[in-house]
Amino acid sequence: MTNSCVSLSIPAQAAYLDIVRLTLYGIAVKAGFSFEDIEDMKVAVAEACNNAILHAYEGRNAGLVELKFELEDGRIVIHVKDEGVSFDYEHAALRVVPLHDQPLREAKVGGLGLFMMQALMDDVQVNTERGTEVILTKHFSRKEEMA
Repeated sequence: MTNSCVSLSIPAQAAYLDIVRLTLYGIAVKAGFSFEDIEDMKVAVAEACNNAILHAYEGRNAGLVELKFELEDGRIVIHVKDEGVSFDYEHAALRVVPLHDQPLREAKVGGLGLFMMQALMDDVQVNTERGTEVILTKHFSRKEEMA
């Protein structure tokens, strides 16, 4: 697989999330990711975009969400960036707790997106210097590398 990069810029509106999912699907299929990995990535990327839409621009439908899909040796790195209001990632990350030992009624609405992204991707990084940039990484599994 050769290294390549695809960039996409969408208005910070939920109506444009389908374009992000379709773009990711096309890139991931061409790269040879499994259906299961593609579905995981679609959920994680949609969650990162949703966070930008809902929180960065405070639901005002103003601004853009910039995406970059980088295919590198054995992995895809997806950048989701906004120029809106940043959040305290380190504080939020400390509040992420496993849910498997908790009754469903104790799970709180909101705040699960970070947990979900971490569960679905191999690596999640968040930069909050200017706006917020979420960097999601998924590696090819051995089964896909052998195909």
